[in-house]
Amino acid sequence: MSNLFESVTLRDSRIPNRLAVSPMCQYSCDADGLPTEWHRVHYGSRAVGGAGIVMTEATAVEPRGRITPADLGIWSDDHAAALEPIASFVREQGAVPGIQLAHAGHKASKRRPWEGNTPLSPEEGGWEVLSPSSDAYPPFSGDRPAITKATEDDLQAVVEAYRTAAARSLEAGFEIAEVHAAHGYLLHEFLSPVTNRRDDAYGGSFENRTRLVREVTAAVREVWPDDKPVFVRISATDWLDDRASWTLEDSVRLADDLADLGVDLVDVSSGGIHPEQDVAGGPNFQVPFAEAIRDGADVAVGAVGGITEPEQAEALVRNGRADLVLVGREFLRNPYFGLEAAERFTEDPADRWPVQYRRSRRR
Repeated sequence: MSNLFESVTLRDSRIPNRLAVSPMCQYSCDADGLPTEWHRVHYGSRAVGGAGIVMTEATAVEPRGRITPADLGIWSDDHAAALEPIASFVREQGAVPGIQLAHAGHKASKRRPWEGNTPLSPEEGGWEVLSPSSDAYPPFSGDRPAITKATEDDLQAVVEAYRTAAARSLEAGFEIAEVHAAHGYLLHEFLSPVTNRRDDAYGGSFENRTRLVREVTAAVREVWPDDKPVFVRISATDWLDDRASWTLEDSVRLADDLADLGVDLVDVSSGGIHPEQDVAGGPNFQVPFAEAIRDGADVAVGAVGGITEPEQAEALVRNGRADLVLVGREFLRNPYFGLEAAERFTEDPADRWPVQYRRSRRR
């Protein structure tokens, strides 16, 4: 029997298998953060392709929280209405729809990666961005809008933006809400001493630097139903051992705090805070972080990073290293990665294929 294709129940949500589509930015909105037909096909095809969870890309909780002008958003009722058919189709295919709620912080107001990933100037439509600290920060300095040090009023507005975004996501039909606190975006910027240079209630000590993440998570959990799960994605390490930074030990401690707030799973990634990060890549390169958090905190974990083969994913669950396996780039290369994995590890692979596709199966 396959462990990867055993169902798992989080709260009252039954997830048909342990394979999830990791959040991956598409930068493909026409305007105002509304999804397009690209999003409908992109998410729908991965649901058809056998994933147990299909998670949206980073979805901005307010306009200034977008990485680029082409980012997906959830800051209005129009966004919820536009996302509802996508969530509905994902569910119809047997997968669980999830949404990642995000704020880009001082990494906002940039061009899309294939357009250079460089800051937008005010003349190009760039906007003022929010940060724990106001001093310019490499590689985000230069000809760009001002970086504003967030006031406590700003931070409470961010918390309310997450709360409202979660309520709209529920209306749109999503079953899992994930708080994005990784990859150098706003919540990670507050966690890490690399970017958080404050001396108020949101800076300095571990308790203060984690305050914003805890407040956001509590706000999301308050509006998310008790029978549906909440995830949080974190960067387990900054990969900056040569200076004061966010560490794996910090992540284990935070994971316990998040569990106390009602978080059901920590989605364990890493890095993204600074260009000098020293990342040791390769197959399963981030899995040891997930494993350490699973062992050290009372919460389920999702493993990511360099997972490209069904055998890898199966082994991670079978050996107790992770509760879910989130796959990113391999699902971009192959939307039907889940179906192909089922062919190798399940006794009834044909039943998992859509009837429209069954004649295409390799036997």
